[in-house]
Amino acid sequence: MSTSFAFKPLLSAGLQPDLFAQLRPDVSRLLATRMVFIWATLLTFGTIMVASSSIAFADSTLGDPWYFTRRHLIFLAMGLTASAAVAMVPLAVWQKYAWVLLMLAFVLLLVVLIPGVGRRVNGSQRWLAIGSLTLQASEAVKFCAIIFFASYFTKRAVALSRQNKGLLRALAILGVLVLLLLAEPDFGSSVVIVVTVMAMLFFVGARLWVMLSLMLVGGGLFTSVALMSPYRLQRLVTYLDPWADQFNAGYQLTQSLIAFGNGQWLGQGLGNSIQKMLYLPEAHTDFVFAVIAEEFGLIGGLIVIALFGALIFEILRRCRSRMSHDDCFPALLAFGVAILFAMQAFINIGVASGFLPTKGLTLPFISYGGSSLLLCCALMGLMLRIDWESEVQIVREAKKVVKKRATKAVAKPRKAQVEDLIDD
Repeated sequence: MSTSFAFKPLLSAGLQPDLFAQLRPDVSRLLATRMVFIWATLLTFGTIMVASSSIAFADSTLGDPWYFTRRHLIFLAMGLTASAAVAMVPLAVWQKYAWVLLMLAFVLLLVVLIPGVGRRVNGSQRWLAIGSLTLQASEAVKFCAIIFFASYFTKRAVALSRQNKGLLRALAILGVLVLLLLAEPDFGSSVVIVVTVMAMLFFVGARLWVMLSLMLVGGGLFTSVALMSPYRLQRLVTYLDPWADQFNAGYQLTQSLIAFGNGQWLGQGLGNSIQKMLYLPEAHTDFVFAVIAEEFGLIGGLIVIALFGALIFEILRRCRSRMSHDDCFPALLAFGVAILFAMQAFINIGVASGFLPTKGLTLPFISYGGSSLLLCCALMGLMLRIDWESEVQIVREAKKVVKKRATKAVAKPRKAQVEDLIDD
């Protein structure tokens, strides 16, 4: 149920004694929306798939088949808590202190590069150790970047649509963020953040020739970075023909493609994947969609893609609703979140299916990865806050209409009494 239609029955119900008691924001109504239902479905399915895809690896390497499942549930609880905390903060506060989040993003990206502070895994120094937990700095940067650029573009929307004032400053900030991310290195997150911010810039009304120029320059820079790095170049060559080196550089992709082939139409059934039995590396993280394809087949894979499409559609509906009320900041937030989810899902599924070169990006809400799950839940908290403030606005408008109708209802009998006196 969309919150924009939540109070139409009340407005057409006439004047009732308890009408004003009914006109109030309702948390239970917000939690019954299609968006929350789809989100809950993805979280539930993600928990099941983390358990299914990680059990063999956890048992053979750690001696505990439920190790990753328990940690995933812990991060899920933390993510839902973070979502609730984010949802309790007014959007005006996020917009006012967006620059603080930008400073936090810079601090995290600098701290993670300090030797002995940032943790290096598989050649990349992206993680910060907090007790027994490790958090990926780039995931927090995505959250900070969406809020900051939504605030920045909101303040300069008119200028950006008519001239290039303020554009260079935004690009400079984005450029510094990307350089710090590439220093880790984290090429995948850099691409996601750049595409998301560029899409937000286009949404706010930047000129088409400016966007095309930025796309050409950005594409050229990312291509140069990929070609100058030996291991990224090797990934590109392997992507073009993984079977030419199937037992070395192409091993992960060929095992993923075998999983897709094993799945056929309806899959092997939940828990019956063969490739997760230590054949497919990163089966519970970056390549969880390959396990989904093997256990649930083409039909199951399409259903998962449809769920992501439905979630993105629901978020974009909120973007359109806020734009119809000339509320630019929440509209830009919703648009940025939709683009980020769409990009991450597209890249992850594209990599697992061999459509894109291998990149280390998780599938939102489904892959194992505490930092990614925290980020995605926090972003959904922003969407819940947008819903709440939209409903508050609808309540205020509804109360105005009810008061206006009440005033007219009282005025009509008085007018009739005056007319009767004149007739007498």
